[in-house]
Amino acid sequence: MVIDRRKTPDFFGEDGLDPIQTATGYPQSSPVDSPATSSGAAAQTGPAGETNIKKKAGFYLTVSMLNRFNLKFHELKLAGVAIDNKSTLLEAALGFALDDMDKGEGSQVLKKIEG
Repeated sequence: MVIDRRKTPDFFGEDGLDPIQTATGYPQSSPVDSPATSSGAAAQTGPAGETNIKKKAGFYLTVSMLNRFNLKFHELKLAGVAIDNKSTLLEAALGFALDDMDKGEGSQVLKKIEG
């Protein structure tokens, strides 16, 4: 007889399933503490010593935006800017965009989205 060692969730238990953890793979308390990583996840130490878990994300971009992004990345590399890879550039640009959206009504990104 084969013993199945995988832990099967108890659907009828008193605790039930946590919807946040089920949807994201992270416990509600902190996504950095114990993420459910699959293949390809890499841990790196950030500037403040915290661990940054990286996970592959898939998004669709227009061909013109992708070409513009690739061109800017290669221009920066040729100009001698110390940029490791495209992910680093994308994280920096996305960080600036998110910070801008936090401004609310003064956000340039939100103005662009709203047309």
